[in-house]
Amino acid sequence: MVQKFSYNWIAEYLGAQAPSAAVVSELLTAHAFEVEGMHTLESDTVIELKILPDRGSDCLCHRGIAREVATLTGVPLVKDVLAVPVTIPVTTKIAVAIADINACPRFTASIVRGVTVGESPTWLKERLLAIGTRSINNIVDATNYVMYAMGQPLHAYDATKFPQRDGVWQFGVRPAIAGETVSLLAEGGKDVDRVVTLKGGELLIVDAGTDMAIGLAGVKGGRFAGVTSETTDIIIEAAHFDAGLTRRTARGLGIVIDASKRFENEPARALPPLAQQMIVDLIVQIAGGTCDGMVDVYPAPKAPQPVIMNPSRVGALLGITIAQSEIISILERTGVAVRTDGELLVCTGPLERTDLNIPEDFIREVGRVYGYHDVVSVIPSRVPLTEWNNRHIYSEQIRALLVAAGFTEIITSSFRNEDSIGLESSLASDKCFLRSELSSALGDALTKNAPFTDLLATPDTRLFEIGTVFTRAGGVVAEHVSLAFGVRLKTTGYTGKEDTIVAVVCKEMSAALGMEIPWTVSQGVVEVDITNLLRTLPTLTAYAAVPPAPVITYQAFSVYPSVSRDIAMWVPEGSVVSTIESELRNAAGALLVRLTHQDTFTKDGRTSLAFRLVFQSHNKTLEASEVDAQMNAIYDAATKAGWEVR
Repeated sequence: MVQKFSYNWIAEYLGAQAPSAAVVSELLTAHAFEVEGMHTLESDTVIELKILPDRGSDCLCHRGIAREVATLTGVPLVKDVLAVPVTIPVTTKIAVAIADINACPRFTASIVRGVTVGESPTWLKERLLAIGTRSINNIVDATNYVMYAMGQPLHAYDATKFPQRDGVWQFGVRPAIAGETVSLLAEGGKDVDRVVTLKGGELLIVDAGTDMAIGLAGVKGGRFAGVTSETTDIIIEAAHFDAGLTRRTARGLGIVIDASKRFENEPARALPPLAQQMIVDLIVQIAGGTCDGMVDVYPAPKAPQPVIMNPSRVGALLGITIAQSEIISILERTGVAVRTDGELLVCTGPLERTDLNIPEDFIREVGRVYGYHDVVSVIPSRVPLTEWNNRHIYSEQIRALLVAAGFTEIITSSFRNEDSIGLESSLASDKCFLRSELSSALGDALTKNAPFTDLLATPDTRLFEIGTVFTRAGGVVAEHVSLAFGVRLKTTGYTGKEDTIVAVVCKEMSAALGMEIPWTVSQGVVEVDITNLLRTLPTLTAYAAVPPAPVITYQAFSVYPSVSRDIAMWVPEGSVVSTIESELRNAAGALLVRLTHQDTFTKDGRTSLAFRLVFQSHNKTLEASEVDAQMNAIYDAATKAGWEVR
């Protein structure tokens, strides 16, 4: 995910020792994230960063990037919004009922009375404008500011519009019912309702007194009790919602905004009360008012768990030697709490790092902060061979035989839409089964590629594949390596002549392998179990010398169809074919991609030559008139040369 960051905002956390924007860009590029762009905006510099998926939980905010810079430079944060103690008192004026604590593990809400809704101060508007967010009003801007500062989305309600029951505002969090609707805030703050009909299962925030949906949890706030210029008392919601459920809802309804993206990346469950403290302090500063208290519903608290790491694994995985003291120093710079336990390190990640869960996560941190530029490539030492891979040797021998016979190797999918062995969890609806043979996919490939014989100047299409197939016998799933190869002529389908060609190749392969192989040819295709065949072939004890690879030049191919035309001409006896081909090429122009000499016969002192010409464009599908124009140019050239077009 590409996100814009204000350099001035980042530097505010680092104080006077903050490196320049250029240095910040270089450090992040070398150790953390790709810098997609950087540009000056009046007195600020905007840095666009591509945040990696595993770091979206803590780095989709300015504090997270400042923490990264502090780690990489050793400069401590002079201001840390996650270190501010929560001093908001508890209130009994708000009640929260959560139907599923896995879908909503934590829900906080606070009350601020006596605010004045109006224009935001200049500094706040400039901060938001720098990262591409326009100002709405001081309350909405404050919720956005806190989200971009620490990564926790929030939503504000007009408390006077939110009904109370027995003097208590009642929130509920529950799954949606299919067909239920919710009115959401319009994009860009426009005063237009957006009513969404739900499929069922999405997570809703509701007014528990009436059970009416007032927001799409984790995705977008509702228009219910919206803040206006007349608002004086507000309720601020900050919660934690399940990342997977949020993603499915946002993507399924096509409502992907900055708030939902942050919830999708699993921000820390410790953030909601910290965000409440920050936004209450900010609102009191820019909009006045006083805070009446906060409710924090957190039934199953989850704290960062200690992970045991062996320092020797750092060198084994990274390929570099780092002293244990330096490992500890690097981890502590990232905010990790480290204690020694004999030869082991017990590491506990900071509250915002939900990505540090196994030893390898901490080793990755050591590697990227230390710098991968010091990793030296080591060439493994030679060791004597003690065994030979017969399957590989014979497979390569078979490949060489088939390529020499004009075959091309293909690789088809191991999954099918229908077969005998189904998958418990498939990647797609047409990939629900494992293949039990290669022949059917090979036959499809032959049929699809048969029309390209003119373009490739081949008499037929020859393909082969070596791959694993899966079968079931007596309830047991087994696998083996299979070989399939086949031929297809340039026709609309199988003719029967293909079997003769394949039979000849089978005979040549049996002779090359030194044994009679029971081949069965069907529809121009043959398939044999290589795994079973290996049991009958001699065990080899050496690899053949590998010949030097030929120099191959690749060029782009056209995705547009080709057009074939034929021409036959009477030419003087003794004419050189290559000379005539050169004349035809010159006359045909740039659209000619293939010229093949097809036939020669002599009669009455004259020679007839037949050629096939293939035209193709890299830019479009050719029209008949365009090809006709090229052919007319060829006819004119032939006439001028004294050749008689038949």
